[in-house]
Amino acid sequence: MADDVALAPPSPARALWADFAVNRGAVLGLAVLCTILIIAAFADVIALHDPMIQFREHVLQPPVWAAGGSWEFPLGTDDVGRDLMARIVHGARFSLFIGFSVVVVSLAVGVCLGLASAFMGGLVDTLISRVMDLIMSVPSLVLAIVVIAIIGPSLANTIVAVTVVYMPRYVRIVRATAQAELAKDYVTASRACGVGPFRLAFVTVLPNCLAPLIVQAALGISDAILEAAALGFLGLGAQPPTPEWGAMLSSAREFIQRAPHVVTLPGLAILITVVSINLMGDGLRDALDPKLKRS
Repeated sequence: MADDVALAPPSPARALWADFAVNRGAVLGLAVLCTILIIAAFADVIALHDPMIQFREHVLQPPVWAAGGSWEFPLGTDDVGRDLMARIVHGARFSLFIGFSVVVVSLAVGVCLGLASAFMGGLVDTLISRVMDLIMSVPSLVLAIVVIAIIGPSLANTIVAVTVVYMPRYVRIVRATAQAELAKDYVTASRACGVGPFRLAFVTVLPNCLAPLIVQAALGISDAILEAAALGFLGLGAQPPTPEWGAMLSSAREFIQRAPHVVTLPGLAILITVVSINLMGDGLRDALDPKLKRS
């Protein structure tokens, strides 16, 4: 009995973690991302001031390590005297919310359209595929700007615009993997047993398509954050005084020489977040790729 327990294979979760932990960069990226998530969750506790309050006597005050800085505002203040540290930690909420919201909505719609395309075929497959090709043929930022120009700039509309841009990725992945699964024997056996099309698609086939979807979703969060930051920088995303990182860069760009910290610090926040997510996504891709496991 003891030998059987000792020789029992590890659980799928432990096996996945073991493959993931081999990549030290991925573990570092996961640790940094978890830290950012904790900062975003406890932003009200970490921030020393309200991100919207203006301290007019401290306009463009430098950070604490520069001459003229103070611990009252550790990262300095912006062009109207708002605490930059408070705005950055609260901005993590908005940027991460945009990233996760875009991935969740894109994944949900992409799975439905991809499965419909693979299972129904014919005119439905052609129509969905051509619409996705049309969307992907337009540069992502240009398409997002067009969508924002139609529906108007706001935080919610930023999520809609970025979702439209990145949804075709998930549709194509689901369609391709589902079509490959439909040719396998277990699908034929399920059909022979009388499994209905809805159950066949979402219970039988979809779980076998999840590996590439998980990797794409992990990397898609960073893409969505960058796209939202670009829209915010252009003034088409979250609108002031919302402490979103791209909007903060937009309002601070004219002070890049006079007070470089108001541009550098939000930019660093975007850089660290995106790099950590990409490192984690690369490790997840390597852990879920059976070819890499065999090698």
